[in-house]
Order: sequence, then structure tokens, then C-alpha cells
Amino acid sequence: MLDTPLADIARHQPSATRVFMRHHLDFCCGGRRTLAEACARAGLDATAIVRELAAEDTSADDVAWELRPQGELIEHILERYHDGLRRDLPPLIAAARKVERVHAEKPEVPAGLADELETFWAEMQSHMMKEENVLFPMLYRGARGPQVHMPVRVMEDEHDAHGAHLELIRSLTNNFAIPAQACATWTALYRGLAHVEAELMQHIHLENNVLFPRATA
Repeated sequence: MLDTPLADIARHQPSATRVFMRHHLDFCCGGRRTLAEACARAGLDATAIVRELAAEDTSADDVAWELRPQGELIEHILERYHDGLRRDLPPLIAAARKVERVHAEKPEVPAGLADELETFWAEMQSHMMKEENVLFPMLYRGARGPQVHMPVRVMEDEHDAHGAHLELIRSLTNNFAIPAQACATWTALYRGLAHVEAELMQHIHLENNVLFPRATA
């Protein structure tokens, strides 16, 4: 397992994504790194991670999507991740604006977070529209291989940009560490952003490591 890419582990053992997220191991955009390489970069004991992976229980959400029909996977991406982001992110932007305004004098305030979320949201809306209006209809029509290579490559490049936004959001929020003096809005903001990050990593993983390889094969 140490020489297996993170993406392959996550694809064959869906419960592994929870372990990777607990240790901030990038299994979506950085999924081509082997477990040993990723652990070395993160300063983690790879053998301990292997034991944790073996002990991770399977839950009802751990669907082996590589074995399900392509259309079913696309519908799952649309309903859970596209609809979910449209529901969850705009209120978090408003919450970030409020926290920055009300707590401007506090040293822990995430200054610049709302602007970063606005930029991230604009890019995500554009990205999702490209998938919904261009790539996914092509896949529904049965396009494969060279026919979809270019739009898939564009989506993968944009996924890398999304990963960079997630890193910046983590930096601005001190890894979502809730300050002792945080109000209810501040607390909900950080918890909500942690949820958005987890969902987006799963979203990108399912596209980069399951849907796109199948479509371009």
C-alpha cells in the first residue's frame, strides 16, 4: 500500500478519504502521489496511516462509485456537490463579512476571508456551469476518449486552482481553529467552511480519479 497512489487507495477504499482528510493528505488534486510520498511530505508515519486505514469502518456513504453507472455518478455529483455548494457557500460569505466587520479589532479575525470566498465562489460558479452545460451533456451523449480530452483537461486545471483557494482559506482561518472568544456566527462560519472543504475534496476526487479517467479511456 505504501507505493500506491492516494487516488487509487481512495477509489478502491472510499472510507480512506476520511483518514486522508483527518491528516490533510491531498487525495484529489495531489492524488498521484504514493502514500509513502504524501506522508513524507506531511511529516507523517506512513505505517501508522496504513494501520489507520485498515481500522477505518465503512459507512453508508462509502459507495464504490467506480462500479456504478457513469450517469448515476454524474447525477450524484450534481445533486450532492453542485447543489450543496450553491446552498452552503453564499451564506458563509455573508457570515465572513459580518465576522470581519464586527470583530475587526481582534487579532484572530480572518481579514480578507470574505473577499477570498467571493473570488472562490465566482470561479466555482463558472466551473460548475461548464460541467453542466458542456462536459456532462457530452458524457450523457456517450462521448469518450479524444472527444472529451480537452474539456476534461480544462476541468482538471481548474480543480488545481480550487485546491489553491482551499489552502488560502485554511491559512486565513488558522486551519479552522475556532478562537476562544468566537461568537456563534464565527463558530458556524469555521465549521461551515470545514464542511465545504471536505465536500469539495470528495467532489474533486470523484471527478479527477473516477469520472474523468473513465470518460477519457
